[in-house]
Amino acid sequence: MKYKITRKLVLYFTAVILLFSLVVGGAFLLLFTRHTEEIYRADMQERAEAIAAGVADYLESGSSSFEEAVVITTGNVSAKQAGNSQLAQSGATGTTGHSTMSGYNTYITAIQDIAMGEVWIVDQSAETISVGTGKKEITYAELPGAALALVDEVFEGDVAFSEGFSPLLEDASITVGAPVLSEEGEVIAAVLLHGYVANMQTAVRSGFSTLGISLALALIAAVSIAVLLAKRFIEPLKRMEETTQQLADNHYEAQTGIIQNDEMGSLAANIDILADKLAEAAQESAKLDKMRKDFITSISHELRTPVTVIRGSLEALNDHVVEDPAKIDEYHQQMLTESIHLERMINDLLELSRLQNPDYHMEMTSLNFVDVVENAIRSVRYIAREKGITLTFAKEPLAFMLMGDYTRLRQMLLAVMENAVKFSSEKGEIRVSLTASDAGYRLSISDDGPGIPEKDQPYIFEKFFKSNEETNKQGTGLGLAVAKQIADRHGIALSVESTPGKGSTFIFDLKQ
Repeated sequence: MKYKITRKLVLYFTAVILLFSLVVGGAFLLLFTRHTEEIYRADMQERAEAIAAGVADYLESGSSSFEEAVVITTGNVSAKQAGNSQLAQSGATGTTGHSTMSGYNTYITAIQDIAMGEVWIVDQSAETISVGTGKKEITYAELPGAALALVDEVFEGDVAFSEGFSPLLEDASITVGAPVLSEEGEVIAAVLLHGYVANMQTAVRSGFSTLGISLALALIAAVSIAVLLAKRFIEPLKRMEETTQQLADNHYEAQTGIIQNDEMGSLAANIDILADKLAEAAQESAKLDKMRKDFITSISHELRTPVTVIRGSLEALNDHVVEDPAKIDEYHQQMLTESIHLERMINDLLELSRLQNPDYHMEMTSLNFVDVVENAIRSVRYIAREKGITLTFAKEPLAFMLMGDYTRLRQMLLAVMENAVKFSSEKGEIRVSLTASDAGYRLSISDDGPGIPEKDQPYIFEKFFKSNEETNKQGTGLGLAVAKQIADRHGIALSVESTPGKGSTFIFDLKQ
């Protein structure tokens, strides 16, 4: 596999994590920027309102009116203040005004340092703007329309925000305006606090740097963990691959040894089951191969004997070795007997081959099994009469219906009954009985022959197995094998019970 699946899994995990990071990063960018701006604006508003309250206290304690404080701060008397002679004289002398202006500008400068922003104090009625010490002076006429709109809104008593001061400040900025209220609650001035967007963007960039580093570290950790998990995930696959390779090399004892309650475990279990079935199939194949070889050996032997006899007889006749007419007739009779035996063997082999073929079709019909038994007994009586053998049939049911092939069932019974006649002694008895059993019915065919040795009983239904009795020298060893195949095709259990010297009983167990 060369870890191809591992690489794929790691790539999939990494792609998912990257996609997740991009989505989270994008959402964080939007939400964090918006949230930072909201916090920045709220903080600026809080500072602006605090400054406005401080300026109100300063003005109330330091001078009778804001106009007077502005005159002191600037050292000039506006046209609107020309009527106030005392303030005009103070402004003209400039001595007191200069001293107060320094203190007022210093006050604004101190406020700016504390507020961490640029502070302007605007008097709308006097159209003056006070700034901190060292700051560029701004005239009221320089204010753009957006800035004037902010001032108007503040003097109406509201706190307002604007970005219209950016041209004056020569940088992107956010301005918050807060009204300065007198003790009577009237707006006497406006405090403008300017905050630069760059400061807010610095905070955003800092947040993004932290997020980027965190995501990078998380990605490295996730990829490392993904590699470990992917290797652990494919470990069962590697074991299954090794097992299947062993199975392909005919090592059917191989097992995966994987026990998991998931799809992987189910696949491993199926491979183990497949290995077991392949092992069984291999054993069965070996068994069939041995049977095939044994069959070829057996049939070669069985066919060789009659062919040899026929050939020997023909050679003797052809070479005029035998001249006596009686001997010639004897040779002819022997060849006829061997040819009949050979024909019978070939027919039995063909019959057995057909029955062993699963695709061989039998003519299954509903029939009375009692009729089949009686028909077979009638046919065997002619053979039994020659040896003076008596056949008896005891039947419990008068009728027993089943699905079967009448001809094949009769052939099965004839094979067993003829075998019983063959091995029964002269004037013996063959007993046939049909009785009810727990599972259905039992048919028994008993004889009083020599019986079957215990060591031979497991093999009597195999092809070419036959006893060495003189009475069986013409047997092919296929009759009982054919009977067993017919019984199996009908679901009939065929077995034998035999005691040497006391006869044999063939038993057919039929299901109801």
